[in-house]
Amino acid sequence: MLIGEVARRSGVSARMLRHYESLGLVRPSGRSGSGYREYSGEDVRRIFHIESLRSLGMSLREIGRALDDPGFTPSVLVGDLIAQTRERIAAETELLTRLRRIDAADPTGWEDVLQAVALLQALGSTSAGARQRAALSSANETSPPVEALVEAALRESDPNVAGALRWALARLGDGGPALLAEGLDSPVAAVRERAVQSLAELPGDEATAHLRRALVHRDVVVRGRAALALGARGVGDAAPILIEMIVDGRNDTDAADALSVLASDTATADRIAAGLVERLALDTTRAPARGRLTQALADIPGPGASRALVELAEDEDRAVALTALYLLRLREAR
Repeated sequence: MLIGEVARRSGVSARMLRHYESLGLVRPSGRSGSGYREYSGEDVRRIFHIESLRSLGMSLREIGRALDDPGFTPSVLVGDLIAQTRERIAAETELLTRLRRIDAADPTGWEDVLQAVALLQALGSTSAGARQRAALSSANETSPPVEALVEAALRESDPNVAGALRWALARLGDGGPALLAEGLDSPVAAVRERAVQSLAELPGDEATAHLRRALVHRDVVVRGRAALALGARGVGDAAPILIEMIVDGRNDTDAADALSVLASDTATADRIAAGLVERLALDTTRAPARGRLTQALADIPGPGASRALVELAEDEDRAVALTALYLLRLREAR
């Protein structure tokens, strides 16, 4: 077959076939009487082999080595191709993510695009100072990329930078709570903790709603942080979790403070006092926890807490009884 027919049958242009020949990848088996290249069936099969290997992303040099070296083993090369492809996909994914974030910022001109690019680069800097300045400066932008700020907040380990990012998100409002709530489902504990901590610092009903749902989260740390935040917001649903935190000794002082904030009226205060007493009465509640529960009654106003302390002053546990008696005297002195 002459080169034109080979080009038609293989789909490889005559120009590319000549290029293959110049590289030594294909060598026509003969020449016609007029001096034209003639390709045999074996030559055509080799062309198809070359095209197949090109489809795997192999370079022409790698293809020549693979076809001409009888001792060539493809496993190493294929492994390298897999690694290269993964790197290329990662780079393309990163580019796509960056473009989506810039698009979400709804730029009106190239100046907006360049500003968004600069912010994204700064948020990804290895310098904590640069990341913090980027977070603080984002509040001055008309439409900063919220998704980028959320992702930065969820991965940030430096406390100062994390605080700046949470501050920036709190100023933005829209979009942040829902994206942060997705972080609560992360398989990484640190990401879940950053997500709930960020939600705790966001104002508004949407953030509060996500924190309410977090009260039944499988992660005890997420539940606890959500309860503390909700207690500060006066959400009574947090009370049972706060009481369990006191029992477990996890941020028990903060939990007791949150309960005192919730006890803003007599009815709520009496319900909280009843919950503390109920937990005290359980056989599974050990001495240290009983002491913490008794102390938690100190800042719960109302007759319910007073009655509970009177009863506890006669408790068989001497430490509990003495604590209750001391708290009663303090209440009487107020």
